[in-house]
Amino acid sequence: MTTRKLISIVTPCYNEEGNVEELHRRIIVQMEAFPQYDFEHIYVDNASTDGTVAAIRRLAGVDASVKAIVNNRNFGIIRSSNHGLLQARGDAIINMASDMQEPPELIGDFIRKWEQGCKVVVGVKPNSHETPPMFALRRLYYATIGRIADVTLIPHYTGFGLYDREVIEGLRQIDDPYPYFRGLIADMGFAHAEVPYVQPLRKRGITKSNFYALYDMAMLGITSHSKVPLRLATMAGFGLSAISLLIALGYLVFKLVRWEQMSFGMAPILIGFFFFASVQLFFIGLLGEYILQIHTQVQRRPLVMERERINFGPQIDQSDS
Repeated sequence: MTTRKLISIVTPCYNEEGNVEELHRRIIVQMEAFPQYDFEHIYVDNASTDGTVAAIRRLAGVDASVKAIVNNRNFGIIRSSNHGLLQARGDAIINMASDMQEPPELIGDFIRKWEQGCKVVVGVKPNSHETPPMFALRRLYYATIGRIADVTLIPHYTGFGLYDREVIEGLRQIDDPYPYFRGLIADMGFAHAEVPYVQPLRKRGITKSNFYALYDMAMLGITSHSKVPLRLATMAGFGLSAISLLIALGYLVFKLVRWEQMSFGMAPILIGFFFFASVQLFFIGLLGEYILQIHTQVQRRPLVMERERINFGPQIDQSDS
C-alpha cells in the first residue's frame, strides 16, 4: 500500500481579513490539478486585530485541510514564517504570503519542477507593479547584497517558493532563532529552479512592510551573510589615517614655505572634524548591527509563542525542534 504524498502550504498573515478566503479558494483551484497529492494549508497568524482569525475559523470549519497557528503577539514575518515552515508535515512545503502579491497560480509550476527532482523551486520577480522608486530601491539592494554576500544569493527572491522536506529538515538542524531565510536557502547549497513572475499590486488591505521592517530585513541579510562591511570599516580606517597624515604633512610643508601667506582659518578644521565624526558614527552603527545579531543568537529565544492551534491533530509537535 503506497502512502499519498502531502503538500503543505504555509501562509503567514497579519490583518489580512480581506485576503485569506480568496487566497484559499485560489489554492484549491491549483491543487485540483494534482489529485495524486493531499495538501494542507497552514495560516500562521501574528495576533491579528481584525477579523482574520475569524475568517480562518470559518474556512477550517468547512475544510479540514485548513489549519492555523495563532501567535500570542505579532512576532514579525521573519519568525512566524519560519515557525510555520517547521510545523508543516508535507513532503514538499510551499511558502507564500497572504497579501495576494505572490500568485497562487505558480503552485503548479513549483510542483512540476519538484517532481522533476528540484528540491528548491523559487519564485523570482524581475518585474513588479509596485511604485518605480520602491522597485528601484529593491533592485539596488539585491545588487548590493549579491556582491558583498559570502554566498551566491538569488536575486529578486523573497522566500516565495517550494522546498523539499530535506531542505526544511536542514533548516531545523541550523536552528537559527532569527533566520534570514533566503540567505539560509542559498547557504545550504541545494540546486534550485527559478519561476519568474510579475508581482501584482495589492488589491485589499495595506502593506505591513513599513520602513523599519524593510530595514530590519536588509540589515539581517547583510550581517548574517557578509563580512565585507566590517572589512571596509577597517580598510577605511587605514585609508583615512593615511590621507590625514599626508594632509598634515602637506599643511606643515606649505606653512613652513609660505609662513605669512598661509591662513586657512577654522573652516577646514570644522569640515574635517564633522567628516571624520560622521564616518566614525556610521561604522560604529554598523558594528552595532553585528553585535545586535550576535545578541539575538545568544538569547536563543523561541521563534514564536503560540496562543492556539486550529485543526491540528494531537500528534503534531508544537516545538520548533
